[in-house]
Amino acid sequence: MSVYTLPELPYDYSALAPVISPEIIELHHDKHHAAYVKGANDTLEQLAEARDKETWGSINGLEKNLAFHLSGHILHSIYWHNMTGDGGGEPLAADGVGDLADAIAESFGSFAGLKAQLTKAAATTQGSGWGVLAHEPLSGRLIVEQIYDHQGNVGQGSTPILVFDAWEHAFYLQYKNQKVDFIDAMWAVVNWQDVARRYEAARSRTDTLLLAP
Repeated sequence: MSVYTLPELPYDYSALAPVISPEIIELHHDKHHAAYVKGANDTLEQLAEARDKETWGSINGLEKNLAFHLSGHILHSIYWHNMTGDGGGEPLAADGVGDLADAIAESFGSFAGLKAQLTKAAATTQGSGWGVLAHEPLSGRLIVEQIYDHQGNVGQGSTPILVFDAWEHAFYLQYKNQKVDFIDAMWAVVNWQDVARRYEAARSRTDTLLLAP
């Protein structure tokens, strides 16, 4: 039985146009995201078989595959909800996201500081990857992470709250090789209500990474 399932989109394929075309949304969700879900489930089955047969020759590849596909599934599941057709702008207290706005100002100096750093991080990923705004639990601050593929180059324990997909399949049909244009356009569909909910959930966690001595 499958452990992971493809979540339904929270909107129809055309909801994010003209920033992201319906064709891209359909292919991205129904094909690419679905492939990560299948890959994670298939890898779990292969690991179960390896345990049963005690055949560990492929363990390194299987563990890497699981991290790749599972992280891809998680990041995409966040990605869809991070966007809305009536989003964008700057998070403001007047919109009920004042705590998030304050955290952004404290961590980056201003919203403009966050926007510049996250845009640059997403647009300059080498090859395939993501730009991510995450809550870092040891400091309680927000940080920007530049993720290679789906899982590389991140600190342990940070919780992603806003993700920008910078893989070519996310934009190439519409933006060609102009990744930076796509990232710039993404700010017009950010769902700050969703980002704020994720921030509140992340900072309210009572468990910590490092146990007190």
